[in-house]
Amino acid sequence: MIQLGDLIVILDLHRQGLSISAIARRTGRDPKTIRKYIARGLEPPAYGPRQAGRPSKLAPYLDYLRERIAAFPDLSAVRLTRELREHGYTGAYTAVKRFAAAIRPDHVPKPFEVRFETPAGKQAQVDFARFVSIFTDEPGVTRIIWLFSMVLGHSRFIFARFVMHQDLQTLLRCHMQAFAAIGGVPIEILYDRMKTAVTGEDRDGHIVYNRSLLALAQHYGFHPRACRPYRAKTKGKVERPFSYIRQDFFLARSFRNLDDLNAQLDDWLATVANARVHGTTQKVVAEAFAAERPELQMLPAGPFDALLKLERRVSHDGLVSIGGNYYSVPDRTRRIVEVQQLPDVIRILDQGQIVAVHPVLEGRRRTRVAPEHRQVVNRSRSRPGASEALVGRTGDHIPRRSLEFYQTVGKRLAQSGGRP
Repeated sequence: MIQLGDLIVILDLHRQGLSISAIARRTGRDPKTIRKYIARGLEPPAYGPRQAGRPSKLAPYLDYLRERIAAFPDLSAVRLTRELREHGYTGAYTAVKRFAAAIRPDHVPKPFEVRFETPAGKQAQVDFARFVSIFTDEPGVTRIIWLFSMVLGHSRFIFARFVMHQDLQTLLRCHMQAFAAIGGVPIEILYDRMKTAVTGEDRDGHIVYNRSLLALAQHYGFHPRACRPYRAKTKGKVERPFSYIRQDFFLARSFRNLDDLNAQLDDWLATVANARVHGTTQKVVAEAFAAERPELQMLPAGPFDALLKLERRVSHDGLVSIGGNYYSVPDRTRRIVEVQQLPDVIRILDQGQIVAVHPVLEGRRRTRVAPEHRQVVNRSRSRPGASEALVGRTGDHIPRRSLEFYQTVGKRLAQSGGRP
């Protein structure tokens, strides 16, 4: 017999317009079963006589749990318990966990995994995960965003940041931000075969890493290591936090924009994720990280300055398009400029001279205009009674004349048929 939670999900997916086969794939049920329950609709379950005893502390919150899990089936029991406590629930987490498991859509049992523990300071794991969001500043616009995550293998400390791209420059910039946040560098970093990290294999089957990533690794002193093909579970310490972040943080929240999303993520990491007792290590993550931090390698003395050189054309409004965003250059800059793109800085050169330096903008179609790049004419500085006014560019002047003068000129032109 299908559970009530399964039935609610099936009917909801059907209302959204999904086909029988699509619902069957989503829920893992047979199409005949899906069709039968859609035809039957929602029927109230029949319960046996209630046993006498003390009322359950969870009873007043059952409808809330049903609504939350029906709307967001992947919400974790930990997140749900935290929400209930904000509403006054004083019962046990295990009660919430059991009830959520009973009404949650069934999942196919997963194979057992072999867990590998690493010494303090030795390894971190890095990856990107795809998310979809609609920011309240842009209602109706669906955005694909990417979550960069670096997880220290020993303490399970998480650094994470949402970005709009997963290109090479973003990957390098996120590494630099992560190293600055944790205050050191692990001995090795484990990657899957993302194209920005691994470009392929040579004739002998040895992994070929991206040259810019190797330059970053040499600067910071870590060794990149790629997991074997089709063995993403090798990176379980970073794969599991993705689902944890999705279920415990991302779902059932609203965000104004990317900056607001990252601000809320930073707060959640500090107060929830890195403040919790980890289920595997049975240690508070932040405390384990405090013990691991001295084992990390020191940060290098100088900045990472690997350059990606580009040639760009300056638009008529004095902007240069780089990575989907727009950056200003000073007035009278030549039409063709050289762009030096660093992980966190954009430099623009005119005939070999640096004319603009901008921080890299996250997102797309954003514009940054440096105030010193634009000349603003202040008309209020004109002296009273002056015979000339400054218009447009420096050096352009026209005489100031009365309205009667232009009316007289207009009449004469009309009488002469437009001839001067």
